[in-house]
This record gives sequence, C-alpha cells and structure tokens, in this order.
Amino acid sequence: MRHFISNGITKCAVVMVIGFIVLVGDTSGQIKTPAPAFAPRSITVLTEPGAAVWIDGVYFGAADAGGRLVIRSVPAGNRSLRVRLDGFKEAKKPLSAAKGDLAMPLVRTADAAELAYQQAEVLKTSDRQQAIAAYEKAIKLRPSFPEAHLGLARAFAESGKFDRADKAIRALKKIRPRYAEASAVEGRVYKDIDEETKAVATFKRAITEGGGYQPEAYTGLGLLYKEKAENAGSAGDYAEEQANFAESARYLAVAAKQLTVAPDAPVVYQLLGLVYERQQKFEDAIKVYEDFLLLFPDSNEATAVQSFIVQLKKQLNSQQ
Repeated sequence: MRHFISNGITKCAVVMVIGFIVLVGDTSGQIKTPAPAFAPRSITVLTEPGAAVWIDGVYFGAADAGGRLVIRSVPAGNRSLRVRLDGFKEAKKPLSAAKGDLAMPLVRTADAAELAYQQAEVLKTSDRQQAIAAYEKAIKLRPSFPEAHLGLARAFAESGKFDRADKAIRALKKIRPRYAEASAVEGRVYKDIDEETKAVATFKRAITEGGGYQPEAYTGLGLLYKEKAENAGSAGDYAEEQANFAESARYLAVAAKQLTVAPDAPVVYQLLGLVYERQQKFEDAIKVYEDFLLLFPDSNEATAVQSFIVQLKKQLNSQQ
C-alpha cells in the first residue's frame, strides 16, 4: 500500500493517500452509509529492533530500539501480521482476535533469494534500477517468489515501464492467481495509461480478492474519480464534477477506515477533507480534519490542518 502513496500533501496538491471518515464497503465495491467509528483493538508487536511490520499488505511502522511497535487501532476482521528485517526470515501470524502483546520472533537466514529480495526492498527508494536487478536476481534464485514478482512489478510501474510491469504481474498471477496486491498494482497501471474502464474493474477485482479489505485499491478508485471530477470541472460540466467528487469521497473513506492509524493515513485525511471542500460539504470536511488532529496530534501537518478548520468555520459562519 505504501508504494501507492506520496507524502507532502498541500490543499492544492493532488496526491496519493488515506483518511478516517468511516464508510462500510462490500466486496463488490458498493459503499454504504458513513458512520464515524474507530477500531478499538490495540496490539504491541514484540520483535527485533527495526523490524518492519505490515498488516495484510499495509505498512504500520518499524519496531523501536527495544523491539516494540504499538499499533493503536488494528483494522477490523481476521487480518494477517507480517514482520520483516534484513538478514532474517520473514515471520507471519494470523491476528484474528489477538490484542495486547504479540511476540513475533525472527530467525536469521542465509537464503540467497530472500537476501536478494531484502536488498531490492532497501534499494527501491534510492536506486530503482539496482532494485529491479535485485528483484530479478531473487526471482532467478526462486522463481516462485510472489513478493519478489510484486516488488518487480511495482518498480517497473513507478519507472513508467508499464509493459514490463504488466509482464511481471502476469508472471506473478501464474504463481498466485488470486493476489489482491497484484491486482491493485495492475489497476494502478491501467489508471496511469488512461485505461479507465479496465482500471475500475481491476481495482474492484483486487477488493474481491482481498475479501473486501484492500485499501490500496479503494485509494486507487478514489484518486481515479477525483481526477474525473477535476477534468469535468475544467470542461465546465459541474454536475459531473460533483458526482465524481462524491464517488471519490466514498472510496477514499473506505480506504481510510481500512488503514486506521497506518503511517499513510494522515495523507488521506487531508485528501478526503479536500474532496469534501470541493463538494462544499464544509461540516464533513471539518469533521475529517478534527479526526485527523485527534488521531495524529504530533503530525507535521497538524498546524496546517488546524488552519483549515478555522477557515472552514469562518466560511460556515458567513453562510448563516
């Protein structure tokens, strides 16, 4: 999921993301009535210092120097926890109804394919070409390595090499036909090459494959409809603009619920608030920003979000 998001959002920026007004979605992508709610379950992952922690493909942070990571709000449902650290074998565990302390011990590994994959994951933010070479090495050493195929597909997509990304996804689907994250990346590729119909269908397939839990796909749909709204507005079709903003808000809100307090969530809050503003739903936007401040009071964006609330309340008062 983290690969689908960029940081540094401003109110005028178009970014990728997540928030926290709750909408309940089913596996067909249909969205129901919003209801503000926060998942109450909290866990503390006990593992190696610096180990990265994911829940069903969503990055939730890294363990501190004492090997602890507190996740204050675990996504609802039967989720799966995954922990990775360079030089160690990945550990997985079903979360189900777990709460409190959850031990995730890691075992050192000398597996060449695993180490090549780990090297690729480190390189992907600094040297994408070297990362691609490392992913390809991991796949050569272990052809049936779904995570390496997925990393390769993402790297190609982020490099604008969409044909090669598509090829990597197809190779991956031969290994694991139903792979929600792979379908989300495929949807992103279709979106980036302006194959809108295929993008929507593929994002929805990702949601189905994820059993309804696929925040990356919901985010992709939210962004797609946001762009459609902006294009309609530029063309002077304001009814279509507002209809697409409504769709964008619905999908982004589902992504927000599913991401809970993941590190990417603050960006979506701001994006969702912006979409509500564009709909002139100022009270909804204020609620999103207030939730942001409750959940992420120490965010670097907190001061800016506070100013958004002040401005919106002035606008509301001027309308009364």
